[in-house]
Amino acid sequence: MNNIADKANRIIQTHVLYSMGAGAIPIPLLDLTAVTAVQMDMIRQLCDLHNKDYTDVTGKALVASLTGSAFARYGASLIKTIPGLGSLLGGISMVALSGASTYAVGQVCTSFLSGNVQLENIDIDSAKKMFEEKFQEGKKVAQDLKDQAKEKVAEVEEEIEEAIEKSAVVKKEDDDVYALLLKLGELRDKNIISEEEFQKKKMELLDKF
Repeated sequence: MNNIADKANRIIQTHVLYSMGAGAIPIPLLDLTAVTAVQMDMIRQLCDLHNKDYTDVTGKALVASLTGSAFARYGASLIKTIPGLGSLLGGISMVALSGASTYAVGQVCTSFLSGNVQLENIDIDSAKKMFEEKFQEGKKVAQDLKDQAKEKVAEVEEEIEEAIEKSAVVKKEDDDVYALLLKLGELRDKNIISEEEFQKKKMELLDKF
C-alpha cells in the first residue's frame, strides 16, 4: 500500500513541475490548455496506478469542476495580455496557480481512487472542499519543488564550470608538452642533442603528462 502511495506522490510531484512549466507559457489561454492537458495526464496515470477506469471526457470534466469556473481560471492568464508588467505578473501568478491546483487535483483524485471509488463516481461537492484545502498546501509544495529545481540547476551549472576549468588546465598542460616537444625537436635538428637523447626526453615528457 505504501508503495502505491509513494508512486502516487511521485506522479503528482512530477506533474506539478510540468504544470508550472506550462503555466509559464507567455501566450494567453495557451497556458491554460497546456496545464489542463498536464492535469488530465496526471489523473490518467493515477487511475492506471489504482486500476480504475479513465476517459478524457471524465478527466476534463473533473479538472473543470475542481479548478473553478472558466472566468476564474482565465483571470491570471488574461493578465498576460496587458503589455509589459502584465505579462510578468500574469506569468508569475499562473506558475503558482498551476502548480498548486495540479497538486490539489492530484491529492483529491488519490484520496478517492485509493478508497476504491471510480473517477466518474467521485462526489464533486466533497471533492471541491478537499480541493480548497489541498490547494493551500499546494502553494508551499509548488514553491518547494521550484526551489529544489533551482538548486539542481545551480549544481549542474557549478559542475559545468568545474569541468570547463579542468579542461582549461588539461589544455594548458597539453600546450606545454607540445611546446617542449617542439623545443626538443629544434635542439635535435641543430645537433645540440642526439636522436637518442631526443627520444629519451620525449618519452619522459609523455610519461609525465
